[in-house]
Amino acid sequence: MEVITKEDLIRMVKSYNETEVDWIKKAYDYANDLHFGQTRQSGEPYITHPLSVAYILAEMHADRDTLCAALLHDTLEDTKTSKEEISELFNKEIANLVNGVTKISKMNFSSKQEQNMANTRKIITSLTSDVRIIIIKLADRLHNMRTLQFKSEFKQKENALETMEIFVPLAYYIGAYRLKSELEDLSLQYLKPDIYQHLEEKKKRIEEDSQATLVEMLTNIKSILEDHSIPNEIKVRTKNIYGIYKRLQEGHQLSNIHDLLALKIMVQKELDCYKSLGFIHKLYHPINDKFKDYICNPKTNMYQSLHTTVFGAGERLVQTQIRTFNMDKIASFGLTAYWDINRGKAREKMQEDLAQKYQFFQSLLEINHVFFDNQAFVEQVKAELFTDKVYVYTPKGEVVELPKGSTPIDFAYEIDSELGNTMVSALVNDRQVDVGYELQNKDRVRILTDPLSFGPRESWLTKVKTTKAKQKLLQMKQALK
Repeated sequence: MEVITKEDLIRMVKSYNETEVDWIKKAYDYANDLHFGQTRQSGEPYITHPLSVAYILAEMHADRDTLCAALLHDTLEDTKTSKEEISELFNKEIANLVNGVTKISKMNFSSKQEQNMANTRKIITSLTSDVRIIIIKLADRLHNMRTLQFKSEFKQKENALETMEIFVPLAYYIGAYRLKSELEDLSLQYLKPDIYQHLEEKKKRIEEDSQATLVEMLTNIKSILEDHSIPNEIKVRTKNIYGIYKRLQEGHQLSNIHDLLALKIMVQKELDCYKSLGFIHKLYHPINDKFKDYICNPKTNMYQSLHTTVFGAGERLVQTQIRTFNMDKIASFGLTAYWDINRGKAREKMQEDLAQKYQFFQSLLEINHVFFDNQAFVEQVKAELFTDKVYVYTPKGEVVELPKGSTPIDFAYEIDSELGNTMVSALVNDRQVDVGYELQNKDRVRILTDPLSFGPRESWLTKVKTTKAKQKLLQMKQALK
């Protein structure tokens, strides 16, 4: 892997934020002095790690304070500096970010497991104060995974498993698909090396065999869009290796993975997305049940795009993803795209949208409020948030994300507490079901209520998955005593 230099970082920062270069130089020099004499397990000077983390973030056009914090992210843990000194030399914001990514000292715990659980909780809950802490941690983890070959086999598997359990879901929730995909592939490479190598070879062959088909489709689609004055950019995409592995584990055949090959079509305006869809369907027959409108109904991490799978040349299935350029930034980088889209106000906009638009955020707050024990908190987050999901619809067509195994009771309390408290039954896909019915993907759910009902039953406690539903039921139980 190519070693990133100070000059590489400065060049990257200059390309989008030249006025802040002096701050970056100052942070680099300070970190370099503090880490002087320290080395990584590869034998490289330690400064190469924070430098690489900062470069990963600069590729996302991170703001000044995030880049400085990335360069300094290991100084509180591994050197003799203090949060106060960083605050004085730089600013309070940078000091808070560095402190946010710093592990809690082992002096505060009686066991390694207690320390790990406390630090995992600290990472996850940092979302509630400043999402940039999570973004720095993701970049930190990405570089560590890229250089994992220097660790023992045990450490490789341990780090890969933790990455899949904690960091991949976090990357998904903030919509950072590029980070998520690379972390998944790097983890699979160490957890199942033989399978990874086999799928990597198959993927290369598929890309080679499909190149002519995809180029022909790209040319035809570009031509018809330009004939109708729709400015566009089109890119070829193949599903990441872990994504292929997961589909195979679900029982799919490689030839039937409908989104294995994809063309990403970017246009200027939302209306042009729908026009482009019509033109593509004129050129290629679609598979009707593989059409998704994530523009009208965004995913719960704000991903927006039109998806349609068509029969391409040579009878190959090819997914086309149609979106605006801004949607593509969000689709690839999630909240980190705000650094470009909302320059100058990105941090405020990140936190505002996270609290108001991202469904998992309120669930996280609820779990954090209820579980005081760190291990119980982490286990509940894994069971409720970092697990398989079901996506169901309200009567108005809005998408609600719930953990797999959720029931109409969970759904009702997710929508509104009073809806849950007055619930008597539920209709799923226009059919009456028991309140303990296990919801499935794409179910349409309508809650039937009666304000004169006896209220929630104590037996419902055994039929819910979400912390919010359990808490509301326990509150009602207490109130009725």
